[in-house]
Amino acid sequence: MIPKEKITGSEALMRSLEYQGVKTIFGYPGGAIMPVFDALYDHRDKLNHILVRHEQGAAHAAQGFARVSGKVGVCLVTSGPGATNTITGIADAMIDSTPLVVIAGQVGAGLLGTDAFQEVDLVGITQPISKWSYQIRKAEDVAWAVSRAFYIARSGRPGPVVLDFAKNAQLEMTEFEPVGVDFIRSYDPDPETDPKALAEAVALINDSKKPLVLVGQGVELGNAQQELKDFVEKADIPCGCTLLGLSALPTEHYLNKGMLGMHGNLGPNVKTNECDVLIAVGMRFDDRVTGKLETYAKQAKIIHLDIDSSEIGKNVAVDVPVLGNCKRTLALLTELIQKQTHTEWVESFKPYEQKEYAEVIEKEVYPKEGPLNMGEVVRAVSEATHHEAILVTDVGQNQMMACRYFKYTKERSVVTSGGMGTMGFGLPAAIGATFGRPDRTVCAFMGDGGLQMTMQELGTIMEQKAPVKIILLNNNYLGNVRQWQAMFFNHRYSFTPMMNPDYMQIASAYGIPSRRVIEREDLEEAIREMLDTDGPFLLEACVIEEGNVLPMTPPGSSVNYMLMEC
Repeated sequence: MIPKEKITGSEALMRSLEYQGVKTIFGYPGGAIMPVFDALYDHRDKLNHILVRHEQGAAHAAQGFARVSGKVGVCLVTSGPGATNTITGIADAMIDSTPLVVIAGQVGAGLLGTDAFQEVDLVGITQPISKWSYQIRKAEDVAWAVSRAFYIARSGRPGPVVLDFAKNAQLEMTEFEPVGVDFIRSYDPDPETDPKALAEAVALINDSKKPLVLVGQGVELGNAQQELKDFVEKADIPCGCTLLGLSALPTEHYLNKGMLGMHGNLGPNVKTNECDVLIAVGMRFDDRVTGKLETYAKQAKIIHLDIDSSEIGKNVAVDVPVLGNCKRTLALLTELIQKQTHTEWVESFKPYEQKEYAEVIEKEVYPKEGPLNMGEVVRAVSEATHHEAILVTDVGQNQMMACRYFKYTKERSVVTSGGMGTMGFGLPAAIGATFGRPDRTVCAFMGDGGLQMTMQELGTIMEQKAPVKIILLNNNYLGNVRQWQAMFFNHRYSFTPMMNPDYMQIASAYGIPSRRVIEREDLEEAIREMLDTDGPFLLEACVIEEGNVLPMTPPGSSVNYMLMEC
């Protein structure tokens, strides 16, 4: 019998990552993870490590990578502050169902509980915000723990997994063989679909006169974009998309009626409270989508397709729960339903589309005078990329404007922080997206507030020559908070005006080509210059200072009550 090769725990980690098909890691070295980084030195030909400038950047970059590629994002950090700096990214990945494996160094097992230098109870901190959090205390556990981590992160409803890697386990020797995990007792990532529930859903859909589909990110995560299309086309059902589900159906598809929620489109929000059957596919009924729960879709029978049973009935009572991967459940429904036409119902969205266009969109996207608007910059960039680019956004007005006015022709084209609303997400996530899909153009929209939260990642862009097209919508305010202060706090702008640096000088210091646009007539040429420049580019658009994102469902209002002006 040939004895198995003995290697260190750190080397075992490298081989385990390669066995999982990992090629890109985002990270930052430090004391308690140094043996791993030493092992990584010999694997640089297979594992491309991207040195970020802050660990939060590593987590968000891994998220951006995962969101556009469909693979698991990986980040590698040290213990203590290195680990705690990833927490925001872990929480963000949890609520937005992003597959992530965070590997953090930890003090040696003998020092645990002694308040040693850079010791922190990472497992305890991350348990509530991860799918699984585990401490590796001995080298022989490495192969098993990594395999299990990747399986949990990518299966079922995806999410983040945390491995806390004690320093002694990195240095110890162990016999290594790769491990494949595809089953964990009491963990059911692909639940069976109840045929009775399917039959009930089919009966409701066949009888409905005014059905409406709500498209969530689950369609993208389940790679069910074609299945969705087949389903809604056969049944002739109009769709509204959640923020993260926007690119699951092309913007110009005749049944795509736009975005749901607080700053969504008027039609799908109003019609939510008029439809007779509401079919939610791979989405959460969160407060930004539902508005006031007491008045949400009370007239409708609700069918909810989701892979995660804990989401069904959580906020909105469901008449027919259809559990399972929506790639499968949508295909089954399509097979069983009758072909329908709902011409009158689909046409009934038109007046609302016309109203929103006349009162909001036209003024925002095609202004005749005054300063630049955010919406017009977004639409101009989208058109210049033939609506084929990946949109990455930060959080705030820039996010809502970008998601509303960018158009999507390809799947997995929206990367934004949905449930957490993490300012500072945009820049590192865009870096990750350029590694996840190097074949696509990545356009990152951000405000002056969000950019300054993780601006140090311009250093990563400089070093990697990552071709991020940064569009800074600069209004010299924390715009979203200012809008709320104007609407609900009597224009008392408490700490929302923002003094800004000269972003052209900052870009120049990082060797990133840049351009500032103030006048409307210069916009098109500036966008062309940005897209024609190889590598990164910073385009600063000086936009109207007190612009508002409209329409808007005020917090606590019914979903069909939308303000068209403020």
